[in-house]
Amino acid sequence: MVHATKMKDRNNWRKLNGKDFNIYTPIALVVIGIIWWIAADIVNKPFLFPSLKSVMEALFRAVTDLYVLRNIGITMRRVLTGAFYAFIIGLPIGMIMGYSKTMMRAFAPFINSLRQVPIMAWVPLSIIWFGLGDGPTIFMIAFTGIFTIILNTIAGVQDISKDYYNAARSMGANTMDIIKDIVLPGSLPGIITGLRLAIGMGWMSVI
Repeated sequence: MVHATKMKDRNNWRKLNGKDFNIYTPIALVVIGIIWWIAADIVNKPFLFPSLKSVMEALFRAVTDLYVLRNIGITMRRVLTGAFYAFIIGLPIGMIMGYSKTMMRAFAPFINSLRQVPIMAWVPLSIIWFGLGDGPTIFMIAFTGIFTIILNTIAGVQDISKDYYNAARSMGANTMDIIKDIVLPGSLPGIITGLRLAIGMGWMSVI
């Protein structure tokens, strides 16, 4: 199974201040804002192409509306709940598949088959299984995030150098010691990346 991410990608974080501050991002935002302002003025059709000013005013009204804030809170609860279920299911599966080649060969065909199914194809089944309400939505969010967490956890486990395993075994460590002291800490960057991506994908799966 192909790694979902590479170690160098997970280490490619950018600080928001200091020498690594990306000056091009605020410049790009300013340029986009200017282009938007000019284009909206040229089109002059607010219904089709609203101006930046009207959009910002609408955004301000939305974030100060208690009804909107309440629904944002409900959506956040659904996303975090789904991501939590995806984490507690995907983490052990990813650990097992990343650590054991036998388990990788056993589970990989099923994982690869399930994750190819379009997410919308599960909507009717989720409604039948969980009824109306939060159940189907949380299921869709969890189902979307499980595979991301599994793949990134596998990548994190497989990125650990074999030297650590050999050193631990030479000092008499058993399987549980290796998992607790080497596999889990060593795969943590991949786990965190998978969880972060799962939460992001959960927002796209909210229906």
